[in-house]
Amino acid sequence: MGVSCIIPAYNEAPRIAAVLQSVVGHPLIDEVIVVDDGSSDGTAAVAAQVPGVRLIRQSPNRGKSWAVSVGIEVARHELILLLDSDLLGLAPEAIAALIDPVQSGRADVAISLRGNAPWPWRLIGLDYISGERVLRRALIGDPQALRALPRFGLEMHLNRRLIAARARLAIVRWPGVASPWKGAKRGRLAGIRADIRMLADMFGTVPLHRAIGQIVAMRGLAA
Repeated sequence: MGVSCIIPAYNEAPRIAAVLQSVVGHPLIDEVIVVDDGSSDGTAAVAAQVPGVRLIRQSPNRGKSWAVSVGIEVARHELILLLDSDLLGLAPEAIAALIDPVQSGRADVAISLRGNAPWPWRLIGLDYISGERVLRRALIGDPQALRALPRFGLEMHLNRRLIAARARLAIVRWPGVASPWKGAKRGRLAGIRADIRMLADMFGTVPLHRAIGQIVAMRGLAA
C-alpha cells in the first residue's frame, strides 16, 4: 500500500526543513503534502524550496483539523502518515518504524511515543494525543467531517474512531524524537496561552472523563 505523508504547518519556518529532510525521498513514502495553515513567517516559502513537496497554501489560519482535512482530500494513497511540522531529531529510521506495523498488516494504526512526551504518557506507554500516526483512510473517515472539529480536536476524534472500529494499535517508541514546548517557540506567556487553547479544543471534542476512557480503551487495543 502506498503512503501519503501529510504535514500541517503553521509558523514553523525554523523547523520544518529538518522534518522534510527526513521524509522527502524516504523509500516508504510515496508523496509528501505540506498544508501551510496561513503562516506569516515564511513556512510556505521554506517548504516550496524542497523538491518533491506538494505545497498547499490555506488562508486564513483555520487550525490543524481543517489543514489535515485539506491534505487528506488531495492525498492519493491508502495509508496516511500524519506528522507535526516542528519535530526535532526525526530520522528516516523513526519514520520506517512508524509505518512498518501498518504497512505489514500487524496493526491498523501506529502512534508514536516521543522521547519528550509528558512523563505520564511515557509511564503508561501511550501518548494518546500524539500527532504522529499512520492509519488507513477509512479509519479517518470523511475529510469534510474534520472541518466541524475544534482547531485541535483531531487526535481525540481519531481516537474515538479507532476505538469504535476496535482497530489494532501499535505504539512505536521514538526516544530520539522531541516536540518542542510551545513556550520555547513563542515565548513563555504565549506558549501557556496556546497550550490552554489546545486543551480547551481537545476536551471540547471529548470531555475529560471520556478522554480517560479513551486511554484505557487504547491500551487494550495495543498490539
